[in-house]
Amino acid sequence: MSQQILNVSGMTMDFGGLRAVNNVTITMEQHEIIALIGPNGAGKTTFFNCVTGVYTPTHGDIHIIPPGKTERSIKGHKPSGIAEQGLARTFQNIRLFGNMTALENVMIGRHSRLKAGIIGAILRDRKTREEEERVIYDSYEVLKRMGLARYVNDLARNLPYGAQRRLEIARALATDPFLLLLDEPAAGMNPQETKELEGLIKKIRDTEDVSIFLIEHDMNLVMSLSERIYVMDYGRLIAEGSPREVKANPDVIKAYLGEEAIA
Repeated sequence: MSQQILNVSGMTMDFGGLRAVNNVTITMEQHEIIALIGPNGAGKTTFFNCVTGVYTPTHGDIHIIPPGKTERSIKGHKPSGIAEQGLARTFQNIRLFGNMTALENVMIGRHSRLKAGIIGAILRDRKTREEEERVIYDSYEVLKRMGLARYVNDLARNLPYGAQRRLEIARALATDPFLLLLDEPAAGMNPQETKELEGLIKKIRDTEDVSIFLIEHDMNLVMSLSERIYVMDYGRLIAEGSPREVKANPDVIKAYLGEEAIA
């Protein structure tokens, strides 16, 4: 029996007189890959920003149920606190540290799991040194699993575009999430890179025991990856269902007229 891991109920987000997200309810089960789609300006990234603590919703609530743990509300929590509870994300625009190596970028994500406090960092005792060595080892292992080991000592800004996208995902995975939120991971990728990304996302779900929630404009990728799809338009949910159901939904077809056909 599958377990629910995310329950967003009645989320509304207002910016002054603009309602960017309007009474949206979304649930997610463990091991699912689900997608949130919609035309430009539909409110998708605002929704992600609310879930991950960038914004605090005007109304509604956000509950997570980490596997093996109790249900809790994360509404109003800071992004760092939400990451510590097992939610990690990437962004539409690549946000790597370009002048740091691939390994160092992943280590930044891994440091959120360090137990050594300020005193340990100052005194550099044996326990702290061992923990830092473990961070280096674990970060390299993440790079290997993401197919990035060859770039371990390369500056992030020098990596090919597709590898930079994968490095962002690697850094997010270094936080040990149970839920990974990907905001347009295929943006700017060529068809071969997108195909490799599809395989990577499936691999993460199957081998890393991480559930995937993605926003994406590449409909071929969405339809081939997702088990369920939610569709937003003007801040509202207008459809939910399997790829086949969403593809045939007249409200979805109408929303996408003038945007991109759902082929």
